[in-house]
Amino acid sequence: MHLFFRTVWYQWRARSRRRVPLFGVVSTPFRVLPTDLDIFKHMNNGVYLSILDLGRLDMLVRSGFWAIFNQRGWYPVVVAETISFRKSLTLWQRFDVQTRVLGFDDKTVYTEQRFTVDGEIYAQAFVRGRFLKRGGGIVPMAELLDAVGPVPDDVTIPSWLHEWGQTTALPSTKAPAPSEW
Repeated sequence: MHLFFRTVWYQWRARSRRRVPLFGVVSTPFRVLPTDLDIFKHMNNGVYLSILDLGRLDMLVRSGFWAIFNQRGWYPVVVAETISFRKSLTLWQRFDVQTRVLGFDDKTVYTEQRFTVDGEIYAQAFVRGRFLKRGGGIVPMAELLDAVGPVPDDVTIPSWLHEWGQTTALPSTKAPAPSEW
């Protein structure tokens, strides 16, 4: 339920905003609300991750791909994410989340997202996600790429990020018992 009303608002609002290309940088405006703060009176680190979800939702809705994925019964999930903080966001401060698709590997989509204030980067995140089928299973990358159409040549994953993706991937098998760590 965290950010439920904000999610509904941004999904509704995205439908009336100008269309964007899937492979461009998409900017989504926000403001720090009292419910975003932690005890130190700056935006809580967990809220940053939730707002990243809203930035990706805005990109998908405004590019028209949210409707395509819904028609096919697909939905996105986060597989891994990492974020670095440079400056704190404080109460009522306006900021933008800039989102762009970096590329694809055999199973996942990589995005970069930045929290910016007047063009200054406050935080930067890299997110690895995939699409699942409502009926069960992972959407094969070939099917996903067929749905999104031609991918520009400059949409590539930096080697260090691809390595991070492989390093952080969990095995698909049952986890070992704590005594086996």
